[in-house]
Amino acid sequence: MKWEPAELKVSEIQLAKAEHCSRDAQGLEYEPEHGIRILLILSALLAFASISTDLYLPAMPIMAASLHADDGAMALTVSGYLAGFSAGQLFWGPLSDRFGRRLPVALGCLLFIVGSAGCALAADGAALIGWRVVQALGACANVVLARAMVRDLYQGRRAGQKMSTLMTIMAVAPLAGPTVGGQILHLFSWQAIFWTLVVVGLATLASLLLLPETLPPERRSPTSLQTIVQRYGLLLRIPRFMAYIATGGFFYAGTFAYIAGSPFAYIAYHHVNPQWYGTLFGAGIVGLMVTNQLNARLLNRHETDSLLLVGGFISAIAGGVIAFNTWAGWGGLPLLICGCFVFVTATGFVLANTITGALGCLPQFSGTASALAGALQYGAGILGSALVARFADGTPWPMGLVVGICGLGCLFSAACVLATHKSDHL
Repeated sequence: MKWEPAELKVSEIQLAKAEHCSRDAQGLEYEPEHGIRILLILSALLAFASISTDLYLPAMPIMAASLHADDGAMALTVSGYLAGFSAGQLFWGPLSDRFGRRLPVALGCLLFIVGSAGCALAADGAALIGWRVVQALGACANVVLARAMVRDLYQGRRAGQKMSTLMTIMAVAPLAGPTVGGQILHLFSWQAIFWTLVVVGLATLASLLLLPETLPPERRSPTSLQTIVQRYGLLLRIPRFMAYIATGGFFYAGTFAYIAGSPFAYIAYHHVNPQWYGTLFGAGIVGLMVTNQLNARLLNRHETDSLLLVGGFISAIAGGVIAFNTWAGWGGLPLLICGCFVFVTATGFVLANTITGALGCLPQFSGTASALAGALQYGAGILGSALVARFADGTPWPMGLVVGICGLGCLFSAACVLATHKSDHL
């Protein structure tokens, strides 16, 4: 079926919304088992979001000194990345709905390579922030389209299970990222970290030769500016879609507040060795991997929205602990580590379920839905990291405050998802 701008009727979209948002799809009529090769490539594409930031986290204090930038400016390298990552998805998603997934991914890899090289050659903080935006514009194509590819291949709970599996595999990147980055920094320089990302981009580009196209021509839809705006507008008017986005958005904001603030909280404030910072950061990723697999198994018996609410409770409790610790100083470094660990582990119950639920609200436009979901959620991440940068005072308190508020917001939004689920059945 071809969708022309004049044919994009609200009633037709509402019918699709009612069909896919009010019940849990049981999967495709024929769902082949896709090989481990495809899963690994999709995991590598999803990992671009984390490896682009996690690899250089241990180097941030040294980079600040080398580039004569303050802590706030270095935190803005995270915010700038998120700005490019958020805005770029709005372009790549609809483009892939029209031209397929492989070509936009290849173009994104090339842009990522150029941006990474620019970061390595940056002479000051402003240049680094600018090249981080370019890097993000390329990286976001890989992430948003990898999610859309999962939706091309699977439906319903099966899609949620596969998304959790992919996120478990891709968790190797943030698990190893700070540790590998710390070792590169120890042996070479901070510039070598970004040259490493250039090599990663080239390797991923080569791997696309092994990745089949998941959106055949007969399933593609013409995309004009008017059509894109209509689709985005319709998605924004679906309460269930927005509840999923808010849940993931609050969690992303808290997560990137932690990413932007933890290097200075651990290394500068608590005097943790940069190499040990990688170990502390990686511990949370191990917890994330466990909860991702647990989420995949529990989806066999429980609804996606129920598990999402569990993730909201965990993030709210952990966020409160972090906020109290950084405000009162009670518990010191050990309690801060524990709170951050628990908060990160909630990822396994939050992110895969929010993305799967959001894409299920309008599955015939999964590329566009994935783009809007990613843009809004990463946009929230911009706010979280920017607030830490804006209120940086040499203590972990700004980070703790933002994470605590975001944990409560995540819980409230997850409860709203359940409320929309009930209203769909009335």
